[in-house]
Amino acid sequence: MNTLFDKIWDRHVVQTVTDGPTQLYIDRLYCHEVTSPQAFDGMRQRGLKCFRPQQIFCMPDHNTPTHDQDKPIEDPVSRKQVDILERNAREFGLAHFAMGSRDNGVIHVVGPEKGLSLPGMTIVCGDSHTSTHGAMGAVAFGIGTSEVEMVMASQCILQQKPKTMRITLNGTLQKGVTAKDVALYLMAKLTTSGATGYFVEYAGDVVKNLTMEGRLTLCNLSIEMGARGGMIAPDETTFEYLKGREYAPQGTAWDEAVAYWKTLKSGDDAVFDKELTFQAEDIEPRITFGTNPGMGIGITKNIPSEGGVNFHKSLGYMGFKPGEKLLGKKIDYVFLGACTNGRIEDFRAFASIAKGRKKAENVVAWLVPGSWAVDKQIRDEGLDKVLETAGFAIRQPGCSACLAMNDDKVPAGKYAVSTSNRNFEGRQGPGARTILCSPLVAAAAAVTGVITDPRELLS
Repeated sequence: MNTLFDKIWDRHVVQTVTDGPTQLYIDRLYCHEVTSPQAFDGMRQRGLKCFRPQQIFCMPDHNTPTHDQDKPIEDPVSRKQVDILERNAREFGLAHFAMGSRDNGVIHVVGPEKGLSLPGMTIVCGDSHTSTHGAMGAVAFGIGTSEVEMVMASQCILQQKPKTMRITLNGTLQKGVTAKDVALYLMAKLTTSGATGYFVEYAGDVVKNLTMEGRLTLCNLSIEMGARGGMIAPDETTFEYLKGREYAPQGTAWDEAVAYWKTLKSGDDAVFDKELTFQAEDIEPRITFGTNPGMGIGITKNIPSEGGVNFHKSLGYMGFKPGEKLLGKKIDYVFLGACTNGRIEDFRAFASIAKGRKKAENVVAWLVPGSWAVDKQIRDEGLDKVLETAGFAIRQPGCSACLAMNDDKVPAGKYAVSTSNRNFEGRQGPGARTILCSPLVAAAAAVTGVITDPRELLS
């Protein structure tokens, strides 16, 4: 019996080259401003049009500022990239969700929320965190710029078929433990290369009980274990989330789609190349201490005394010592957002701790919705008032401080407690020190000014 991955992959095979790659049909290509310009130039030079333009969606997110989006972008490089994407979309007749429009945000937040990412699809984008969309029950993965051009020209891509891995998470998550903590736990267990060459399916009670937002967070971080992508079988949670979304099927087409989507699961006798099982009860709120996402600990634990290659170099960069605790460490910046944790559920979690408290004086906080739709939900639910009363301002949507390609840069030597996906050296600004965590841990740090176990603040 085939795995969920096999079912979707096999349905999209156009042809297989003997001892070579598979020609795979692609249902959806997302383009942002950073990895698409050379692909468009290549198409132009070859005199080609996009083969299926209605299946390609363009949106700036990496370079967009998170304030004053109604004014021209100040940084000339960012402005040029955003402008070029708009021109390319117009020239090639592609849908373009412009900066400042109600459709804009972070592509990996907007795709699922508009119902553009659907179960059973193959989805690609020139961005490693395309794995996010696998939470919808899709085969979604990041590709290089030359491959973006390949999909534009043919709606197909040449790919080696990855191996399959199933990670089963049994039990019930404790209070204060989120999907982000689960992902950080898995990265520490598997290391950042432990899933290299695999497509991961997440299963078990923990995954079944995750909300759609939680599933998107978990799949988003699959790439940080080295996986080609991550996915979750669609179920009632998926269907409930998608029903009535702008690009989701409607009427009888919806009923037909759901009937097909219900077949998208691994059979009881499905064989995976690798199987791993973990217990929910072993996971507590997590934080990272190093310069890759796998260098993490439970928030109450001590930094290990030894690690792999670059362990001591990494601690030197972070200003930490082997064996020390991070609880009570003073921090400077807090970032809530990114394609990892910029959804409405993440803002609800942050607000649950901020409510009735005040932002610590020593903390600069950037709270950045993943889309204008999330921004609207925040205001509709009154979370903006809760956060503003506590001393927090909500910024405009974009990738923001996840990767410092815009104005939101953490200064050298400063500590940023961040809900984003990567803590590499200089990722959030040259010399910036990043501590990855969940929205609850970020909120706890934001109101206390130090690394704090959120369970102490949860009512």
